[in-house]
Amino acid sequence: MRVVTLAAEDDFEGWRDAARGLAQAGVPASEILWQVGETPVDLFADEAVLPPAASRALKVPRAFLDLAQSAILHSDPERFALLYALLAGDPHRVADPADPLVRRLEGMAREVRRDIHKMRAFVRFREVQDAQPFPGTGEPNTRFIAWFEPTHHIVRANARFFVDRFTSMRWSILTPELSLHWDTETLTEGPGATKADAPGEDPVEDIWKTYYASIFNPARLKTGAMLKEMPRKYWKNMPETALVRELVATARQRETAMVATQPRPGGNIEGAWEALREEAAHCTRCDLYKHATQTVFGEGPVDARMMIVGEQPGDQEDLAGHPFVGPAGEVFDRAMVEAGIDRAGVYVTNAVKHFKFEPRGKRRIHSKPDAGEIQACRWWYEQERLLVKPELTIALGASAARQMLGKTVTIAATRGRALDLPDGGRGWVTVHPSYLLRLPDRAKAEDAFAAFVEDLKGAEKLLA
Repeated sequence: MRVVTLAAEDDFEGWRDAARGLAQAGVPASEILWQVGETPVDLFADEAVLPPAASRALKVPRAFLDLAQSAILHSDPERFALLYALLAGDPHRVADPADPLVRRLEGMAREVRRDIHKMRAFVRFREVQDAQPFPGTGEPNTRFIAWFEPTHHIVRANARFFVDRFTSMRWSILTPELSLHWDTETLTEGPGATKADAPGEDPVEDIWKTYYASIFNPARLKTGAMLKEMPRKYWKNMPETALVRELVATARQRETAMVATQPRPGGNIEGAWEALREEAAHCTRCDLYKHATQTVFGEGPVDARMMIVGEQPGDQEDLAGHPFVGPAGEVFDRAMVEAGIDRAGVYVTNAVKHFKFEPRGKRRIHSKPDAGEIQACRWWYEQERLLVKPELTIALGASAARQMLGKTVTIAATRGRALDLPDGGRGWVTVHPSYLLRLPDRAKAEDAFAAFVEDLKGAEKLLA
């Protein structure tokens, strides 16, 4: 019996390298014992000496690698041996969904993917203020800490998601197996922790509970489906679940009241929007809040069929607290009138909610938000979409298009055509009104304005 020792429970690279050499040497699965760490599984087994690399590479289907990378994160201790059995036998069997071994490994991979999704959905950060100010700045030393208990070994696999999602935050995610720490520049790992190491409630949780209670729709309550998507094991780490029992218990009564009062479209969505705007007013997800006057949140009917997304507030928007009220807003309003679109019936917002600028004397000159700042504001944009549920979203400019589509695109490649969005809505891309203001040639500016109006008209036809 040969023993292969892996560095960690999720050591895919170590398993892959060992499995490749053993399979090329023709070592059967029954003669290999896989273990993690230095604790011996079999006191009488010999440590495996990997054979020299074969002259010919071991070729496997891409589907096998994808399956192995997911299944190896499962908590089943037999996963290493099962994957090796498939590799050493015939890895092309991965294409046969009826194969018992493939079915078992596919089941593991599905459970791992579900666990990854649960971590992304149910991690809740709590704000902690350190006693000492941040070194070199004297500003409050704020960190956000979350506690999570995964079923499988998925913490490292999820690290990049949280780094990309919360780039500008200093955060830690504590789990029993290991901890992740991000300081806005470097990701480090630490040992496992306990629930007692995580903080209790913070002041923002009251706002979050208000928001959750506002969007809870008793007419759509399906307790079984809710428990399937949000198992009870995660409840103790989520502030909103403290409200679930009461909301479920009073659902029938609230549904009856809703029917009796016949609320207009949107119902309790206005309360949810107000709570969301109040929460956004205290946003510190990126550094732009430090110099901006205020958060400039979206405005318009919460049941609007059309949402229009700009880049960010300008100088006048930052001072007034309303979107599209400056020079670009005047161009926007004139174009909307010529296109026959009533702005009062449209929900208008921005990809980034704080004004980014460079001071030049007494003036504040617009500065384009970077990818990290757009990503930091994505949460607010997504919450606005969840509440408004627009049938059509028009992105004005490249930054707005990036926020709407979740990726970098060019205006030239996407302008003036209908795009399908993941939530079922339609998207449309055109230029930002500020672009028209920057054109020095008057004739070209007039032509560009006319084209902008035609873009708006074309977009509105999608709602016909």
